[in-house]
Amino acid sequence: MLSNNSIRVSIKKISGNIDWILFSASMFLVSAGLITMNSFVDQNYFFEKQIVWMLISVVIFFILSFVDFRFLRSTGVIVLLFFASVIILLLLFILGDFIKGAQNRFDFGLFSIQPADPIKLVAIVFLAKYFSRRHIEIARVRHILVSGFYIFILFLLIFIQPDFGSAIIIAFIWLGMVLVSGISKKHLLGVFIIGALVLGGLWFYAFEPYQKQRILTFIHPLTDLQGTGYNARQSTIAVGSGMIFGKGIGYGTQSKLEFLPEYETDFIFAAFAEEWGFVGVVLIFLLYGIIIWRIIINSIYGATNFEILFGAGLAIFFISHFIAHIGMNIGLLPITGTTVPFLSYGGSHLITEFAGLGILMGMHNYSRAMHKDDIKKEFLGV
Repeated sequence: MLSNNSIRVSIKKISGNIDWILFSASMFLVSAGLITMNSFVDQNYFFEKQIVWMLISVVIFFILSFVDFRFLRSTGVIVLLFFASVIILLLLFILGDFIKGAQNRFDFGLFSIQPADPIKLVAIVFLAKYFSRRHIEIARVRHILVSGFYIFILFLLIFIQPDFGSAIIIAFIWLGMVLVSGISKKHLLGVFIIGALVLGGLWFYAFEPYQKQRILTFIHPLTDLQGTGYNARQSTIAVGSGMIFGKGIGYGTQSKLEFLPEYETDFIFAAFAEEWGFVGVVLIFLLYGIIIWRIIINSIYGATNFEILFGAGLAIFFISHFIAHIGMNIGLLPITGTTVPFLSYGGSHLITEFAGLGILMGMHNYSRAMHKDDIKKEFLGV
């Protein structure tokens, strides 16, 4: 049997390994999402399933927190992860289920999996590996183009499902990690020019009519309030009607009376803002700020550039999802079906988010104390 001292040492070791501020902020957001999607009247499918996904995600978080992730530095492991991701995305076009016009998930009966979510983590790991070996040479445009080519493969396979929201997040992860890796300003301009040309090509040759209509509706939101502009209009109404203190938990008329569609997923921020008001929105923003802050703090002392870049990529992942979701909920960005981390319903994205944090905690196990000037030299190559 274990002695009391052994138990205390084990508990202390476990406690010291976890960033409890980061974990607590994440759990507060999950709880806020659960409260928002619960009707408090009848049984709620989304609420009950989300509790299960939350428990699974938390278990995964703690398991990964004690894994030594130095094996991810191996080129062989990275190549295997990348090609496995490509194969899985290709299999979607053969075995994937169509949901609302998109073939983007595998249905296993009791649950379904949307591969685009965990593949975002693969993209972060891949780019962290690529740039960690070439961060001093990153000013050379060749490395920008080569890394962009690999990520474009994932982007394209996700885009043609079609899952425009996830594809955009993949693109933002690449762009953000290129920027933090030390790209030169002249090459940055080149990247934006190339991006504009790619978007132009996608508009004329790849976008589906409904995707074009969403963008046109964003530019002229009042032209089709009963059609493609309906969701955006109802979302902005929900956010504005919350005012300072909100309508109260369970009293959101736009969401609970189903004027606002899919308020458990794509428009959960609008539903939350309606019930909690400006005060609740400030609290949500504060919690996301804490999460980004703690991710950066935990990653900046990474053992190598790989761990530092992974943390940077993870922060970009959360920021991209946050901006895209909030932007489309308040009418500043087109509707892309992007979830917001921890708040929105969904198992795939929730597991991915806690898995990302768990990997970060695992990397924190073998982190090092570094002087600020050493970090600048190691991370930025200056």
